[in-house]
Amino acid sequence: MAEKVYQMTQEGLERLEAELEELKLVKRPEVVERIKTAREYGDLSENSEYESAKDEQAFIEGRISTLESMIRSAEIVNSSSVAKNVVVLGKRVSILTEGEDEEETYQIVGTAEADPFSGKISNESPIARALIGRKKGDLVKVELPNGAEMNVKIMKVSQ
Repeated sequence: MAEKVYQMTQEGLERLEAELEELKLVKRPEVVERIKTAREYGDLSENSEYESAKDEQAFIEGRISTLESMIRSAEIVNSSSVAKNVVVLGKRVSILTEGEDEEETYQIVGTAEADPFSGKISNESPIARALIGRKKGDLVKVELPNGAEMNVKIMKVSQ
């Protein structure tokens, strides 16, 4: 089975690489030390410190594996090669929802770097899918997961 391709910005790739380095060089050795210390407490069957450290170790190893796979399968998207006013992965887009007074601004990013709380939405989200390929000034109908629709106007597109 082919590995999934993770489209992302250069910034997103660098963030994943930094997280991987932190896990390998800092977190992994810390948890190994915690396991070693917990073993010294004796009976492992009733040792909550040991169990906690082993759980954390499993989480860290799983995350390392996931990050390595994402980095290996990363496809860097260069949004600067696309016209300035076209919405593509990596660009910021300001939209005005019909019936609203305030614009909302999002950066379209790959799923690996999505963080809606900081304004970074996945290129696979309904709103991003509707906006990608559109231009400043376009009126766009966005189909929401609940079956409803909303209309938005693209007010601004930027790097």
